[in-house]
Amino acid sequence: MTTTRIPGVRGVDHFGVTVPDLDQAHTFFTEVLGCEYLYRLGPYQHDDDWMSVHLGVDDKAVMRRLHFYRLGGQAIFEVFQYEAPDQRTEPPRNSDIGGHHVAIYVEDLDAAVAALHANGLTVMGEPTASKNASEGQRWVYFLSPWGMQFELVSYPGGKAFDRNPSAFD
Repeated sequence: MTTTRIPGVRGVDHFGVTVPDLDQAHTFFTEVLGCEYLYRLGPYQHDDDWMSVHLGVDDKAVMRRLHFYRLGGQAIFEVFQYEAPDQRTEPPRNSDIGGHHVAIYVEDLDAAVAALHANGLTVMGEPTASKNASEGQRWVYFLSPWGMQFELVSYPGGKAFDRNPSAFD
């Protein structure tokens, strides 16, 4: 198999997330994560095959609204609320094909975990100290109100890899 690198790639532009309730998600993104709300679009609905061709969803799917948020002046979340006849409502686990999580850097992991608990969110275990190339990092997973996996990470002194990359070839 031959591969060709995509020319001009500069970085991640945004993450798209489908949620069951945009109002609930709005509170989570703005009040818990501290995102800046940017704008909304929608609804989107088509009477042809546009939805399946361009978005890979059922042609009868309706995108009710989508909101855009910026986090820390950088990452942008594009948050959708769909209605579709074949819609799955259970989020994938990390071990499932298409499983995923979004990792968010925080300065003080313990204070951030305390805020998750204060907001009634599910925190998955206790913060874990990484080893090997990631030594110096601590992390913990948590669930959004709709069950999507997020991770908080912190490595204020850097990771071992940052100090000595050649040691981890």
